[in-house]
Amino acid sequence: LETLLKELLYLQKYKSFSIVFSGNGPSGICLSYLLSGYTPYFKRHSLHPHPILQRKLEEAPEVSVLDQDLEYLSEGLEGRSHSPVALLFDTLQRPDSDFGGTAESVLTWWHEPDRAIPHLVLGRNAPGGAWHSIEGSMVTLSRGEWMGLPDLPFKEWLKQKRRGLRNNRATAEDIAQYYQHYVMKKGLQKNFRCGTVVTSVRKVSAESISNHTQKDLQEDRDSLWNSKEKSTEVFQVDGFFKTMEGDKEPFSIHAENVVLATGTYDNPTWLGVKGENLSYVHHQLSALEKAVKNNSVGIMSDPVLIVGAGLTAADAILFAHHCNIPVIHVFRRRVTDPALIFNQLPKMMYPEYHKVHQMMKEQTAACAGPYEHYISFPEHHVLSFGKDKKCIFQDKNGCQKAYKISMALVLTGSNPNLSFLPNDGIDLAMDSEQPVNPKRNPIDVDPFTYECTQEKGLYALGPLAGDNFVRFVQGGALAVASSLLKKANKNPP
Repeated sequence: LETLLKELLYLQKYKSFSIVFSGNGPSGICLSYLLSGYTPYFKRHSLHPHPILQRKLEEAPEVSVLDQDLEYLSEGLEGRSHSPVALLFDTLQRPDSDFGGTAESVLTWWHEPDRAIPHLVLGRNAPGGAWHSIEGSMVTLSRGEWMGLPDLPFKEWLKQKRRGLRNNRATAEDIAQYYQHYVMKKGLQKNFRCGTVVTSVRKVSAESISNHTQKDLQEDRDSLWNSKEKSTEVFQVDGFFKTMEGDKEPFSIHAENVVLATGTYDNPTWLGVKGENLSYVHHQLSALEKAVKNNSVGIMSDPVLIVGAGLTAADAILFAHHCNIPVIHVFRRRVTDPALIFNQLPKMMYPEYHKVHQMMKEQTAACAGPYEHYISFPEHHVLSFGKDKKCIFQDKNGCQKAYKISMALVLTGSNPNLSFLPNDGIDLAMDSEQPVNPKRNPIDVDPFTYECTQEKGLYALGPLAGDNFVRFVQGGALAVASSLLKKANKNPP
């Protein structure tokens, strides 16, 4: 309770910030680092394998990367992201990792506290965001070193724990711990407010905010109220703290700029079929883990139905297989569909996902294969869930089948929860008539600043802006930090 009171007093004293972020995952952590005065420069005498980029970096080595023309630096770069700045920052930190190289970062980091911008990072969980909600033993899709943040290589941190990477990959528990450690090690914790839920982000006129608030802030030199060019509109961010007792303590703060970095983990996609709201139908993998712990499913129970053909569905199949739990696996695509994630992963690097793909191919209802307790139904979709735990699904020819199941896991992806924005943020999307979706319809942002094209002062990072991998969300943070430093005139002359 004492900590909570301190938090509330802190927010009441500094009711106005230059920037507030909603979301404290890797995007938010990286941006907080860059806004805390940590500044990247090209490391003298280092050699980047990309000769044109090397030549550009040599043109002004005394100027921080944050203050350079990001469009110019990133021109001509190619890689696994559509974002030019994401490719730029990634190749500066990991120069040739896509080709299996181990070249060191060509960046050196200087702490320049006078360039720091006051900001708050609001998040539901501890720093690391959704990584704290994922089953700890799950292995990351990306290589372990790609999960690292600037100036603290993940491999080095893991070495201190006297452990190595398993098949070059890391567990979710390791990643969550690393992000928490990063925030402490870099001294960022003063910017983080965990256990907070944002309920509303709205533009309000600066004049409408009470005079006594302005009076309270007279001493704060960096306050937006004292800036020479007063903004006529600011963002009002409302929400609440969750107390240890489960109560909700409301807060309301104002900011010139707001960064959305909420990710997409909170809001699983529903199929929209009859009976999907029944108690045995779940939309998160954690429900299966809980059921195994409670002994409510096991080797003798009716099969668990798993719907979906992405990596979360594969993780659920591996978990069930490990526990000898019978599985019925239903998915819409054919097994050879090139868009299926398993057809895009190198077999050597992802042996367990390759195994799931083999099961999907070889153990269909039509032909028995070598895998016990598992049947796959490619090109099928669920029609309904019954109160008697009977599930009906249908194949592409309209033929229906009914199975008795113990529980269902619908794992078909997730969408961002943007209910705190006007119209659920739909007006900000590339297609402003459809909900925001990280793969099909991200928020429309300027590629070199990540500022929303429809709302000045509002920025979007990570999956909301279409960057779905940790290694690439960091370029978005670089773009936002560069833009905010220009706005705050914190660039050196």
